[in-house]
Amino acid sequence: METQELHRGRLIDHIQLVVKDLPAAQKFYTAVFKELDIPLGGSGDGYFWADELFVSTPESDAAQGVLTGRHHLAFQARDEAMVDAFYQAALANGGKDNGKPGERPYHPGYYAAFVLDPDGNNIEAVSHGMAKRSAASITVVF
Repeated sequence: METQELHRGRLIDHIQLVVKDLPAAQKFYTAVFKELDIPLGGSGDGYFWADELFVSTPESDAAQGVLTGRHHLAFQARDEAMVDAFYQAALANGGKDNGKPGERPYHPGYYAAFVLDPDGNNIEAVSHGMAKRSAASITVVF
């Protein structure tokens, strides 16, 4: 087994999306993750993954033949410029507008953009404004 590196410290351990068109999904997520400074973790026959997100075809053993349906996933962005870049990359790689970049009413400084991925999942990038992190993430290597 290859060495894997994960970044932990929040609520979610992992999320799996089961998609109809894996190449379209991989093109979309590779482009938006590049803008969010998130590297792809790996790929194989029928799947790819990055950090906590695992994307596969219905034929993969993990999917058990069932599409996951529509979900809302929000990815963290460092700042407003990263949200804007996410939005442009998403639209240029198969995503559809679901809310142009801008400040939202959830709390002061909440700046986000929403797109639909090729399977109709509502994908958001959000910057929470001026904030200080104690660490970028916790790294787990196994």
